[in-house]
Amino acid sequence: MKKFAFMFGLCAAAFPAVSHADPSLECSLDLGSQVEIADCVAQAESAVDRTVDLALGFARTAARDLDEVTGRSVALPALEEAQSAWATYRDTHCDFVGATYGGGSGTGIAIRSCRVDLGRARVTELMNHAQ
Repeated sequence: MKKFAFMFGLCAAAFPAVSHADPSLECSLDLGSQVEIADCVAQAESAVDRTVDLALGFARTAARDLDEVTGRSVALPALEEAQSAWATYRDTHCDFVGATYGGGSGTGIAIRSCRVDLGRARVTELMNHAQ
């Protein structure tokens, strides 16, 4: 358990873009144009995607260990199914968020910001089950 907490601390240091503020607001602090903000949000999305993958790896290890201890093959398949469902939800929901922009120039930023927000939440959920 301490190993996972330590590794998560290392992850947080490696991916400092993972925080709890709105991604487009974070990016607009020092940048002015929509192009610059879009690039910044894209970088945040990439960092969150890598962090989700890392947290998923920790959760997979914990689920696999649980399955071995219990002699059942339940936790790991359930995690894989949940991750697939979450990814589908993230994509569908964020497409909806983008649709609310009516095709305006902020649509891409809104979609990516949504994906960052949901990815950050997913990391927290995965780490809750990685111990």
